[in-house]
Amino acid sequence: MNRRDAIRNVAILMGTALSASTLAALEGCTSSGPKNYTLQTPETKALLAEIAETIIPETSTPGAKAAKVEDFILVMVGDCYDEKAQKEFTDGLNKVNEESKKQFSKSFMDITPKQRTELLTAIDKERVEYNKRKDKKKDDPVHYFQYMKELTLLGYFTSEPGVTKALRYVAVPGRYDGCVPYKKGDKAWA
Repeated sequence: MNRRDAIRNVAILMGTALSASTLAALEGCTSSGPKNYTLQTPETKALLAEIAETIIPETSTPGAKAAKVEDFILVMVGDCYDEKAQKEFTDGLNKVNEESKKQFSKSFMDITPKQRTELLTAIDKERVEYNKRKDKKKDDPVHYFQYMKELTLLGYFTSEPGVTKALRYVAVPGRYDGCVPYKKGDKAWA
């Protein structure tokens, strides 16, 4: 089994819905994807780390930064997404900064964690509305935040901290129990 199949199977098992564009990207993964040098800058990596940490912050479990989700996102976008999707993604990073400057007169890196959450929540609402449009065409691009959010979740819940700390994990499972009681607040199984 290769990594693409493993990630797809993990996503299905966890009940995570991946968009068609993310699944298509997994099918096209090669180590020789189109080169987008914007993705390879330290500033881009730092911005992605902060966006991912805002989506999955550190609480009693490690956050996205501890799982190094930004590295996962950069590899996925750089190696698996076509030039059009890469451009949509990098343009989206610029839009996050533009919205931050418009709302708070500072770049995303310079605003407080509370302001980051407020900003990304508003962008996520915009994404939902964009996806609900009635006049949506088949060739319309995916909303840039769709990529960011999906890749953050996928990267986190396939990382060691995500699987072992955020989910219940048994390194060597025993027998199969088809009906395990669930108590409100229990973690999902990895």
